Amino acid sequence: MTEYFESFEAPEGFKVELLRGEIVMMAGPDVVHNLIVMFVQRQIPVDRWYPLQTQDVDIPAESSEPQPDLVVLPIEAAPESGRLLPAGALAMVVEVVSKTSKLRDYVTKRSIYAGGRIPAYLIIDPFQAKCVVLTEPFGAGEEAGYRNEWTGKFGDPVPLDALGITLDTTEFGTLQ
Repeated sequence: MTEYFESFEAPEGFKVELLRGEIVMMAGPDVVHNLIVMFVQRQIPVDRWYPLQTQDVDIPAESSEPQPDLVVLPIEAAPESGRLLPAGALAMVVEVVSKTSKLRDYVTKRSIYAGGRIPAYLIIDPFQAKCVVLTEPFGAGEEAGYRNEWTGKFGDPVPLDALGITLDTTEFGTLQ
């Protein structure tokens, strides 16, 4: 499946991910979604971190190549080139929930990212106007998870200890 996925060409305007052996295609996101990603990206200090969009992630021991809405890695961990970033190089991944991605973002990707030992996973949910920060990954496969979970509503400062910053969420928009 991975070999087929790497040669698969998605129609323009679609995001494509390989999640546990399944190819998942999604239409382009809402402007609220893109603005949230932009607001997060602007708050990450680029003198220490590279916040990247549309970057595929290689998760060891998984038939998954997710494409988070945002990945954050230390400058010194950035490879010179390549489509796949190794999960071990990342400090944090960010997913903004859409109408069709809720289960994937809260359940499937939670265990995939934890299994890849990504230190922090930020879920931003514009439908519930909340942020969830997951830290301390453990386990493997579908049983993997995060030991710590912090939840706050839009407007609350969000502690992103993995990056040494506090995220301002006052400009985050909501969806119905």
